[in-house]
Amino acid sequence: MSIESAAVYVLPPLPYAQSALEPVISANAISFHYGKHHKGYVDNLNKLVSGTEFAGLPLERIIAETAGKADKTAIFNNSSQAWNHAFYWNSLTSNGGGEPPSVLKKKIDSSFGSVDACKQEFAAAATTQFGSGWAWLVLEGDKLKAIKTGNADSPLTKGMKPLLTIDVWEHAYYLDYQNRRADYINAVLDKLINWSFAADNLE
Repeated sequence: MSIESAAVYVLPPLPYAQSALEPVISANAISFHYGKHHKGYVDNLNKLVSGTEFAGLPLERIIAETAGKADKTAIFNNSSQAWNHAFYWNSLTSNGGGEPPSVLKKKIDSSFGSVDACKQEFAAAATTQFGSGWAWLVLEGDKLKAIKTGNADSPLTKGMKPLLTIDVWEHAYYLDYQNRRADYINAVLDKLINWSFAADNLE
């Protein structure tokens, strides 16, 4: 997923209107989350990598080359959060949820037993992430798993292929749900999760 132009990283356009996810996620919440938080990570990354060997590299490469390096923490955090957010917006869609495409459903059934069991494990990963972070549906080897990562981390640093994500930083849900993280997670899984995006990422 490329969100850069030449040596300058730019905020990618949302794949839908800011009001498209209502009533599950309000246009007001999207406007702050996308327009302030996501934009802030992109802007910070531009400042941090200007004049360095990382300027203009694909985000995935910056993430791989800065992960776990104490002197590169700020670059890792901002590049990973820029990537995670772009992935998150694509993990959601209006009129989402429902039945996954058949190629994905077969994989879900063989890995979790059923779509409901998959959603339950995904929701559990998202609900039990302590503090800020992310829940992910990933492909590891030939099996799907639901995992969680803290702060800016992602499956990209763990040799896993991300298929979907849910942002569980408080800024993702607090304007609409306050402290009711579980309500936000369940509403996203039931009404917004983009199974087609996950199926595309299986390839």
